[in-house]
Amino acid sequence: MIYRFLLLLLMPMSLLAQKPSTYQDSMVAWHQKRIQDLKAPNGWVNLVGLLWLSPGKNKFGSAFSNELIFQHKDMPNQAGSFNWENGTVNWVSQKGIATKINDSLIQEAILFSATEKQAPQIALGSLRWNLIKREEKIGIRLRDLNTPALKKFTSVPYYPINVKYRVDAVLEKPASNKLMITNVLGQTTAQETPGRLVFQIDGVTYQLDALDEGGEELFVIFGDATNEKETYPTGRFMYVPKPDATGHTVIDFNKAFNPPCAFTVHATCPLPPKQNILPMALKTGEKKFHPELLK
Repeated sequence: MIYRFLLLLLMPMSLLAQKPSTYQDSMVAWHQKRIQDLKAPNGWVNLVGLLWLSPGKNKFGSAFSNELIFQHKDMPNQAGSFNWENGTVNWVSQKGIATKINDSLIQEAILFSATEKQAPQIALGSLRWNLIKREEKIGIRLRDLNTPALKKFTSVPYYPINVKYRVDAVLEKPASNKLMITNVLGQTTAQETPGRLVFQIDGVTYQLDALDEGGEELFVIFGDATNEKETYPTGRFMYVPKPDATGHTVIDFNKAFNPPCAFTVHATCPLPPKQNILPMALKTGEKKFHPELLK
């Protein structure tokens, strides 16, 4: 333990050496981009529905005679159907309904199969939908690019920026490269982990198990003593730069952010593993968002 943190003390100070004004400006820009991302076409504020398919034919539209019902001015009585058979989900548009993929009119489309890597997004008026798979469940994620929530959403509250919560960390290799993660649906899956991030705050050592989703950053799901009263009840998310060749990186808790479930009931968020619920109150990053403000 002593040896590990002697290494931290020898870490190049350039990882933390930012002028306060430069760091403050970078954090303001980070928050601005966060709002833009949440309001983007693939963001979370425009998510208006999550409809789970049953095997067989699933008729989709605004009429109550459909298996999947969504009432909206752009949704016809019958828009079409999702047909889930033999491991494949096929979309068939109702005759005369102008559904599109990539601005091209379509009558049918394969949304899921053993060889389909990413489900295409279907457009109808201001509505967009695509398929998501959560273990054995297959659902339709529905967005409205003109939802009134987009105009009402302007900001996410957050704590004052504090460089104290920008800390050195060392990645320790795990005994197993699998981390069990449970989502809000109650499903538990084994996901890839490169190890645990070990760091200090106020002289106390903590650790967080990280996930590797590819790219240049690690993904961390964590909780702390601010959850429920000040921050989102189940915890928050964070991205951390992948460590350098010596295993060192920097965790910036000022960039802790709310999960999608903080903004919509139609998300399927992962929950922090028990070992990632920290005992102290991390009064930094995003605070609790009140989704009733969007109604």
